[in-house]
Amino acid sequence: MFVEFLQVYLPIIINILLVVFLIIAIIIGLKLSDLIDKVNHVADSVNEKLDSLNGVFKAIDFASDKINNITNKVVDTIVSGISKLFGRKTKKISLDEEDEDLWKRRV
Repeated sequence: MFVEFLQVYLPIIINILLVVFLIIAIIIGLKLSDLIDKVNHVADSVNEKLDSLNGVFKAIDFASDKINNITNKVVDTIVSGISKLFGRKTKKISLDEEDEDLWKRRV
């Protein structure tokens, strides 16, 4: 008796459950499609706003580069001036004299 019940009604129950699962999958797919459209719209909006700010970022970058270059030149000038004040004066030796000096040390 139980076996006859399973043979007759079990395929019907399984088919009904499959149809319900298919309907739920279609609904979820449609909701995901709407969600993806909304996310694309938000991403496009963010890209438009970032593109409008690119000019500002370029101007800030240009200004910071110029300030950095000016600061480097000022610091280099100050450092070279200080090194000239406190630096040792060295005697310039020609290459021939340097070679002779090396040979004298070796011998």
